[in-house]
Amino acid sequence: MVGQAALEEAPQLGTSIQTSYTCVAVADDYLELKLSEFLERSASEPTPGAGSAAAVAIALAASLVVKVARVSRDSWNDAAGVAAQAIELGSRCPTLARDDADAWQDALASLASPHGVDGADTELRRVLDRAADLPLAIAETGADVAGLALLTAERGAPSLRGEAVAAAVLAHAGVRIAAHLVVINLVTQAGDERSARAGRAEQAAGSAAAGALEGER
Repeated sequence: MVGQAALEEAPQLGTSIQTSYTCVAVADDYLELKLSEFLERSASEPTPGAGSAAAVAIALAASLVVKVARVSRDSWNDAAGVAAQAIELGSRCPTLARDDADAWQDALASLASPHGVDGADTELRRVLDRAADLPLAIAETGADVAGLALLTAERGAPSLRGEAVAAAVLAHAGVRIAAHLVVINLVTQAGDERSARAGRAEQAAGSAAAGALEGER
């Protein structure tokens, strides 16, 4: 993931997709975990789950974009700006990963409680709504990363084009996972705008990954 020093240096730039979810501080930040610890938790505990894995994939994609953009500064005028945007997007992912795990754990607890069998229960709806909102934030963040990866693949250093293409594919994978989770976690059915937004994010990320791969041929 992106180093903490780099995150502190980066300007907080806006991105093309705005989400309604605001990240909150967490005591157990996934940035502090070793990779082996994260993998062990994923394999042996209910959380982190698929949403957290999607956020981590997107964070890795953002890191690859940063690397290629930094190397390309001498030949690409926008490289520094792209690197800063990728740092900002990547910095969201650890908190999104942790908050998604918390939301899923809350959802499991609510579904297991005596009132969890009542689909109209207000608390259950609130919990499941959050379980859909977080993957949506992950998906829309990943779509922005995929777009930056495509741009970096097209304009970055040719020697690192493979890194940029990998970033686009990784970001698309994370977005596709998160978009699927939005759909299955929604309490309401057809017509929910979050499902449509998730679909648009997946389409944008898929187009970026396809474009990056096409350029390899």
